[in-house]
Amino acid sequence: MDKQQTFVVGLTGGIGSGKSAATAIFEKHGIDIVDADEVARDVVKVGSEGLQQIAAHFGETILLEDGSLNRAALREKVFAAEEEKIWLNSLLHPLIRSRMQQLISESTSSYCILSVPLLVENKLTEMCNHVVVVDCPEAMQLERALKRDGSTEQTIKSIMASQASRKERIDAANDVLDNSTTLDALASQVSTLHQKLLSLASTQS
Repeated sequence: MDKQQTFVVGLTGGIGSGKSAATAIFEKHGIDIVDADEVARDVVKVGSEGLQQIAAHFGETILLEDGSLNRAALREKVFAAEEEKIWLNSLLHPLIRSRMQQLISESTSSYCILSVPLLVENKLTEMCNHVVVVDCPEAMQLERALKRDGSTEQTIKSIMASQASRKERIDAANDVLDNSTTLDALASQVSTLHQKLLSLASTQS
């Protein structure tokens, strides 16, 4: 399948917004998921060209004892220095985009979800037929992210500042999922949206 045959739904949200939770619910509806975070891990796995270039650039200290990438160390380096962030993005973005396009072409569900944290920032909306944003207040994003991944408040705030603003994401959306209450409420919204997307995908094909 090429892009014309696969109806691609871009799913995004800021850190801590609940994008992963929404993605999991779409998967329960039998929808193929192309997850940018998984693809990003794939292109820097042990033995990959991506990991070799990162180690050559930052030095062997960026690797864990088993030879895999020390993500926490890389994150701190990249958010501390803008030029390092630019270097890393210029290496990884083409690798990630190419792999995502391959996975989209292999999708067999009625539509597929392209789940990308930086969908708006990296202009990946152009790969999508429809854009869905998972949204919640910024204070809630911060609280959830701190509970989840063990980074410092300063690091989480730096990540939030580097991402699109809440308004920019919502402006790019065709649909918005409100994740400011419960997981059940989110699941109900996803079920409703799923029916709409099935309809859109069938008229597109």
